[in-house]
Amino acid sequence: MNAIEVKGIGKTFNKWESKKKKANAANGNGKPKGAWYARYIPHRKKCNALEDINFTVSTGEIFGLLGPNGSGKSTLIRILSTLLLPDTGDVRIFGHDAATDVYEVQRLINRVSVDAAFFKKLSAHENLMYAARLYGIPAREAPDRAKEILGRIEFDLERYTDPLEDFSRGMQQKVAIARALLTSPVVLLLDEPTTGLDPKSKRDVQAFIRFVRDEQNATIMLTTHDMDEADRLCDRIGIIDKGKIIAMDTSQGLKSLALKDINGSSGEMTIDNITLEDVFLHLTGDVLRDKEESDDT
Repeated sequence: MNAIEVKGIGKTFNKWESKKKKANAANGNGKPKGAWYARYIPHRKKCNALEDINFTVSTGEIFGLLGPNGSGKSTLIRILSTLLLPDTGDVRIFGHDAATDVYEVQRLINRVSVDAAFFKKLSAHENLMYAARLYGIPAREAPDRAKEILGRIEFDLERYTDPLEDFSRGMQQKVAIARALLTSPVVLLLDEPTTGLDPKSKRDVQAFIRFVRDEQNATIMLTTHDMDEADRLCDRIGIIDKGKIIAMDTSQGLKSLALKDINGSSGEMTIDNITLEDVFLHLTGDVLRDKEESDDT
């Protein structure tokens, strides 16, 4: 059985069009479109966040999702974690429908967001113990489990009883990761989990992600802007752009896929020196590289 099945997911949001954008809208003559008063009437505009998303993730797989800002990554994670309902399609977590079997799905998953919410006046200990009680973890087990996880990701335990409002963003992110792992989830949804971490802390978290997968056979879905992180961790990678998945394969497969197109214009890259960043920039339509640093000026 697949851990995650996504079929035909679509999501549309209605957003207010900005007055500035309406006022600046012009026709071919440089004059505002329509009657002058129409520029100041509030107007909702449909925005397709996701369109016909289809993929599966096998049990024990680390699946990466890459995409530019605003491409739909976080929206998809929120749908998978039952925080948002899709307009079309369905999501199944180990066979449970994320829209109708909400409580069953929530027992199987946990999520780390780049903007994790805490009680900032409380300490890391108090926040984690509060989460442990919500998750139904026995009071005698929770403190040791929390400290074990924090120790593995190199959290300074001398700060364990300090208020979170005194923590750096990186330290708060480590507490968020520990909170998500308290329940030993079988599906872990990581939305840019290493944002704000220093290089050593990133490596510690990445090593722990592998440990969770290997020791607990957890299925992990990861969104990130760190191409090296995706290359290092993920068994397969999907690239999403403007709400659509435009490519999906292993890191090596994506590099091979893009190499032919890239070599059609440059002829200088090989499978050994192409990077995942090169592939990402190529597939999302951005400039691959500045012309060899302006011919090494």
